[in-house]
Amino acid sequence: METLLLWPEGAPGALGTSDEDRPAITPYLVEGKKNAAVVICPGGGYGMRADHEGGPVAEWLNTLGISAFVLRYRVAPYQYPSALQDAQRALRTIRLRADEYGIDPDRLGILGFSAGGHLASAAGVLYDQGNPQDPDPLGQLSSRPDCMILCYPVISMTEGVTHQGSKTNLLGENPGEELVQRLSSELQVTAETPPTFLWHTSDDESVPLENSLLFAAALSRHHIPFDLHIYAHGIHGLGLADEEPHTRTWTEACASWLQLNGYTKA
Repeated sequence: METLLLWPEGAPGALGTSDEDRPAITPYLVEGKKNAAVVICPGGGYGMRADHEGGPVAEWLNTLGISAFVLRYRVAPYQYPSALQDAQRALRTIRLRADEYGIDPDRLGILGFSAGGHLASAAGVLYDQGNPQDPDPLGQLSSRPDCMILCYPVISMTEGVTHQGSKTNLLGENPGEELVQRLSSELQVTAETPPTFLWHTSDDESVPLENSLLFAAALSRHHIPFDLHIYAHGIHGLGLADEEPHTRTWTEACASWLQLNGYTKA
């Protein structure tokens, strides 16, 4: 199925008309009706989007009977809230087209790697339920993902923990403290935050493990169910980690978690 523009008439705050100015989703659909689905946010430090964290991951989800949508979200020079607007729009668009895509709008998750993991986590903690009075049918729908899968994610924007390149691309050189706290996802967890699967490597030299640990601790404090998997070795940006005999087992763990939560067929 062809890539679908999220704003055919132009995204809010668009700086031009190239593909990089036009957020979109590319569907990878499985046959059937009422399938679970996941929006995929590739990483790239909010400066690019890594191809190996998009299509191949969608194809893996398809093997589990889950439809997937790779999100082309806006990156630098775009800053907050552009990427989050794109993710929220994608979730709403898929819910609106649920029958067309053969998916269950109440089993729609989001998955992200690195900075894409930050975007996915932000979608999970900064969502809104939609406005029934909105004249736009999309605006009436919730942007809350039903689950999150966060892979070596950037979570925090706080000094000493964050990935500085992602923070600068997203928030600029000198963001105010209020903005830093709002975009530090571990500080925005509530009792309504979706169930979450997290994985990270303990020797990640780009995005500190503390990002996943802080988010897991926040989920625990609010009694949100989560899986946390920490692998001993693996460079940042592994994606499916096909070449890492130990770390690549994250996909098996995630598939088990997805089945536990009713996203795959037993």
